[in-house]
Amino acid sequence: MSGDKQKFGFVAVIGEPNAGKSTLINKIVGTKVSIVSPKVQTTRTRVLGIAIYKNSQIVFVDTPGIFSADQKNRMEKAIVASAWEGVADAEVLLLLVDATKKIGASTNIILERLKQETNKRCFLILNKIDKIKREELLDLSLKLNEIHAFEATFMVSALKGNGVKDLLVHLSKMLPEEPWHYPEDQVTDMPMRLMAAEVTREKLFKMMHQELPYQLTVETENWEEFDDGSIKIDQTIFIAREAHKKIILGKGGSMIKKIGQMAREELEDILETRVHLKLFVKVRENWLDDEERYALWGLNPRA
Repeated sequence: MSGDKQKFGFVAVIGEPNAGKSTLINKIVGTKVSIVSPKVQTTRTRVLGIAIYKNSQIVFVDTPGIFSADQKNRMEKAIVASAWEGVADAEVLLLLVDATKKIGASTNIILERLKQETNKRCFLILNKIDKIKREELLDLSLKLNEIHAFEATFMVSALKGNGVKDLLVHLSKMLPEEPWHYPEDQVTDMPMRLMAAEVTREKLFKMMHQELPYQLTVETENWEEFDDGSIKIDQTIFIAREAHKKIILGKGGSMIKKIGQMAREELEDILETRVHLKLFVKVRENWLDDEERYALWGLNPRA
């Protein structure tokens, strides 16, 4: 870092489910801090991704996707409430929009809500620019800026990293002078036990496709570190119905074995050590009503 004074700020990334919020933050931070899945509502809670650019420490708040339909259960209500709490905590807001899709109902809800955030600086980020013609991008930018006067618009590919540096340069310049709040080598505030559980949940979503319902959760029950640096992790996959157990286990245990292998390999990359991962599957019919489960993710079950 140069001799310049330190700068610091919180930046909330909001948008519809699957807009690419987690992908963008992971790309900026340089490692995985939030799970990515083609399924909506993958991110359940706010996740801090801590990035350093020159003399600035930028804390990105990855918020759960804000969806438009009336929330049918406590989990959905808690997820949406968490997203808006993430907005309240930040000085800067980035509305991330998937440029390949039409402006959705959720985006319109967010745009309407942004009218209340008069004390925050708001920027528009159009994502997946590598998949759409320039003329269409410009038209989309004009439409969204007519609805809300954004301070600036950035066009990026979160997956490939195109345009991301321009965004970082701009954010770094506008942040106030303030001492860094986190150690230089810290990339997230998420406890590693929870991060490990989230990695496994991501692999479940990836492998199950449309077969697996969202009413599942993964919890790290045991974490043991050995003298050789290796780590033993025991996790339980909780499901709401007995019928789902066979799907997750697969024929002869083939599916759970594959999920465990994928999760273990990624955890070894993240932790930079050997990992021994054991997965168990248990039925907990009413876990969605168990307030202790919400506390693990920092969600308010009464939201």
